[in-house]
Amino acid sequence: MNISTINFDSFQKLKDEDCQERIIKAKKKLGKDLLILGHHYQNEAVYRHADFAGDSLKLAQHVQNVEAKYIVFLGVHFMAEVSDILSRDNQITILPDLSAGCSMADMANLAKVERTYREISKVLDFDEKITPVTYINSAADLKAFCGEHQGIVCTSTNAPKILNWAFKQKEKALFFPDQNLGRWTGYKMGIPLDKMPVWDPDLPLGGLTEKQIIESKILLWKGHCAVHQMFRVESIEDFKKNYPNGNVISHPEAPFDVCKNSDLVGSTEFILRTIENADPGTEWLVGTELNLVNRLAKEMKAEGKLVKFMSHVICECSTMARIDPQHLAWTLESLIEENPVNIIKVPQKEADLARLTLDKMLEVS
Repeated sequence: MNISTINFDSFQKLKDEDCQERIIKAKKKLGKDLLILGHHYQNEAVYRHADFAGDSLKLAQHVQNVEAKYIVFLGVHFMAEVSDILSRDNQITILPDLSAGCSMADMANLAKVERTYREISKVLDFDEKITPVTYINSAADLKAFCGEHQGIVCTSTNAPKILNWAFKQKEKALFFPDQNLGRWTGYKMGIPLDKMPVWDPDLPLGGLTEKQIIESKILLWKGHCAVHQMFRVESIEDFKKNYPNGNVISHPEAPFDVCKNSDLVGSTEFILRTIENADPGTEWLVGTELNLVNRLAKEMKAEGKLVKFMSHVICECSTMARIDPQHLAWTLESLIEENPVNIIKVPQKEADLARLTLDKMLEVS
């Protein structure tokens, strides 16, 4: 990783508004050499500078068509890894703050997944019976594991298509790291809940019996999104009392009972499109990340649409919020110096295997 001659400490002392001016000037100076990609969960202070915004699938698709020399990712670490894997060799992907991670992604690591592979293989032939499916919210080495074992990557947008593909390859799937997305997708496909047991990687045989493993259709990794896990059915019930004609729409990372009690369930892009295309004056309770909901609520006011956040407590994605105007200004001014900071580079062998799964995902999608 290169170290900029610009000291970040000096940026920490800057006010947000001063950083905003410097970001605008730096973007203008870098011109076509720069592309800033932004995930919908980013806070408004940096999201406003994104040249292209989307959810994980949309951003992954877009990065393949990028011409810029520098791709600055307003998101989290696994997203920047995907950008590095899918972009060309002469392009550089940068994450303005390396501490921008993902608590869900951290719930599955390669050591635990490889141990799971060995344990399951004592009960049945993993490579013959199971397709490993990793949610895109995972580290590059887990995507590489899937590449090595004829697996695939999915997003919340394409999870049904991906699982359908997986079952055409082999009879079962190991789905990690988000149990909620896997369970909801399987349930909508008609798979009984008792055929989707939770695999706890910290327990022998995942806390399951051999019979449960043999009879399972999907083994769900014990992982979740800390933000979406906070949503409760009680919030839906309160909303329905106050807005009898209101609509509840949730992300499939939310708990099963929340999804089951929602009127609509879908990805970030699905939530955005649905509310944007809804009739004026409609009322919405939204179960997904706070920054996106607040932005949507503000945009929909002009059409008389009410958009409310589902949780009774403030719960933005804390790791997604790590990227602030100070880090972005520092990053861009370092590029002007031609001393890029926080370069994300996936080791070549790992990247090659991971790319197999990402290309497969994009093809299936």
